Amino acid sequence: MRILMASAEVAPFARVGGLSDVVGALSKAASELGHEVSVFLPKYRTVDAESYGFGRLGVPGALAVPMGERDETVEIWRGHMPGCDDVTVYLVGHDGYFDREGIYVDPETREGYPDEVERYALFSRAILEAAVALELSPDVLHLNDHHTAMAAVYLRKFYADAPGIGSAGVIFSIHNLGYLGQFESGLLPSLGFTEDLCVPGSPFEYNGMVSTLKLGMEFADYVNTVSERYAEEISSLPEFGLGLEGVLAEKRDNGRLLGILNGVDYSVWDPSVDTLIPARYSAEDMDGKDVCKTELLERSGLPCDTDVPIIGMVSRLADQKGFDLLREKADAIVMTGAALVILGTGQEEYHEFLSGLADQHPERVAAHLTFNDELAHLIEAGSDMFLMPSRYEPCGLNQMYSLRYGTVPIVRATGGLADTVLDFDPLTGTGTGFVFEEYEASAMLKAVERAVAAYGDGEVWKGLVKRGMVLDYSWGASAGKYVELYGRARAVSVRS
Repeated sequence: MRILMASAEVAPFARVGGLSDVVGALSKAASELGHEVSVFLPKYRTVDAESYGFGRLGVPGALAVPMGERDETVEIWRGHMPGCDDVTVYLVGHDGYFDREGIYVDPETREGYPDEVERYALFSRAILEAAVALELSPDVLHLNDHHTAMAAVYLRKFYADAPGIGSAGVIFSIHNLGYLGQFESGLLPSLGFTEDLCVPGSPFEYNGMVSTLKLGMEFADYVNTVSERYAEEISSLPEFGLGLEGVLAEKRDNGRLLGILNGVDYSVWDPSVDTLIPARYSAEDMDGKDVCKTELLERSGLPCDTDVPIIGMVSRLADQKGFDLLREKADAIVMTGAALVILGTGQEEYHEFLSGLADQHPERVAAHLTFNDELAHLIEAGSDMFLMPSRYEPCGLNQMYSLRYGTVPIVRATGGLADTVLDFDPLTGTGTGFVFEEYEASAMLKAVERAVAAYGDGEVWKGLVKRGMVLDYSWGASAGKYVELYGRARAVSVRS
């Protein structure tokens, strides 16, 4: 099949969260299974097009993209996925919308860009214009999150008769339902639609506004989420479904909503081959992990005592990720004898909290309030445990990275965390991590205390580490499920 993937971020070109890793890895995995894969993402200022070998296309490299009563001109650049020349990557350039310091957020204000909807609506329609102009003739469009959702709407409304693309199937992946892409209906005309479409019962209406995420769900042939547990949560529980659980339940009951667990790209995230850590290691030879721990302590400015258990976190600093729980029990966690090393950016209140916590406990807490890929790898390799106390977690990748790195996860039982981490049972000697059920700070603390206690028993800890390291969450099985879904979407679209 010819598969066109579109995403607001794709590793290694533009990375903010797990979405980029998923699209980057899945595109390669689908190609390795024999399919022709093209990937589209915006040409942000941060994308080093020259280093990655992108070249600007001539005609039809400059495209006029209809946006309401005006046209916007975009430029198309073409290159390839590093390590997989069979995956063609296209950058959509528009200086006004994408030539900025940040990707989603203004680095100075730490606020999202106010024209987010217009930016990504242009990107969504430019994808279709480029596919027609370049004669890509995709069998399937795989769209990801609200940023690319409008491509499904534009396809069905304006490109049904377009050569080579009108009959394409559409898969819409929800990586995080919490980002709805909401906007006032008055903006619809500038996107090419009439305001009167936003009425109760219409796909264009969500709580009196418009949600691009809902539109992607409504106009796609199939919707998938990134774990089976999350698919069940958002289609049955209002706290997870955010008012869309009815739409999702109907999709589920019609066989059009599925959960496919994300995989891990072990060519990037495996301590035996990781080039970003100071020493490599494996389940058979763990010596390198001590080297990584020493390096992490030194780089974090903490005392070089490798007997102290390190709890790592690499995360957006947000309520969703459980930082309200951490704030409540951080001092108690330090009192267990563990050290905390945290990497991330996000809500200003958590920047202030973590800065203060590090000042209060300079020998036990290090807060790296930035994004640094090399440091993210070092935290995975050098930590003993990895904390993910999420309020909800569609899939999560770091717990799967942690398992491979011999860094025992401490997680809340939600979404993909529940699907991938088995709670340690000291009576049977089974389990791969420490799991707590209720979204409560006291429950999180008990899980941390259990982990620190287990760390004190060398043989028990070695068993925990080894069981996690030999698990296989590679993309092989997940990519196969996506390919099967692509085939179903293509068949449905052609029949209709």
